Amino acid sequence: MKRIIVPVDFSVHSEYALEAASHIAKKYKSELIVLHMLELSNAIISAGNDSLQEEAVFYLKLAEQKFETFLNKPYLKGIEVIPIVKHFKVWGEVNEVATAHNANLIVMGSHGASGIKEVLIGSNTEKVVRNSDIPVLVIKHNPILLDFENVVFASDFSEEAITSYLNAKKAIGKLGANMHLVYVNSPDGNFKSSTEIDKRIADFLKRADGDLENLGQVNIVSDYTVEKGILNFANVIGADVIAVATHGRKGLAHFFEGSVSEDIANHSTLPVMTFKI
Repeated sequence: MKRIIVPVDFSVHSEYALEAASHIAKKYKSELIVLHMLELSNAIISAGNDSLQEEAVFYLKLAEQKFETFLNKPYLKGIEVIPIVKHFKVWGEVNEVATAHNANLIVMGSHGASGIKEVLIGSNTEKVVRNSDIPVLVIKHNPILLDFENVVFASDFSEEAITSYLNAKKAIGKLGANMHLVYVNSPDGNFKSSTEIDKRIADFLKRADGDLENLGQVNIVSDYTVEKGILNFANVIGADVIAVATHGRKGLAHFFEGSVSEDIANHSTLPVMTFKI
């Protein structure tokens, strides 16, 4: 976990993300790259007009001044922090910065769901999640009690889920956390018999790991919906993070039947870590 990207817009939720990232950075001696995007229009970025160029310089200087205050936090002491201001206007381009700096993780703040509108949908966070090739940790609350001891990774144990499982296993291992695998048997998730589930999980682990050593880490729970099963299981074991899979640029994953990953990302009060399928 050498480098962590923290996209910020100087909001309170960006501060939550920055503090969460600082906890990880201190534990693993990581470098923090704090990224702010001016979101300027193409007209301003490519302008030959002096007044438009002056406007771009003004916004750049303003962002640099905001960084001075924003990064003046006691929890950042002892951490190497690199502030970067980009002229990007598309938040999905955060992945380009992550790739250029060989980053291992993106940590980003977000609101939860609010009324009818699911805030992640169409938001900057959702754009980063769907374009990122590396894990994205979404923080929604003050991370004062944030720890990474227990991570729930929910799966339907299909062949399509193997890549996300292996990526999650690697990342969660780097965090030094325990990975709790969960399969939810529910009416909305194509209900299966115990025999069918056992065979599905065993076949999956043989293909993914080459053995059944992690069979004891798999928890099978029953609930009215897959989403409720995941959230309830996470609550029962005192999970610190819930991990889900995404289809990347195809949008947030309909990982199980329906849009469970999307619902978890929106409704969970716990931090959510996403992995591309």
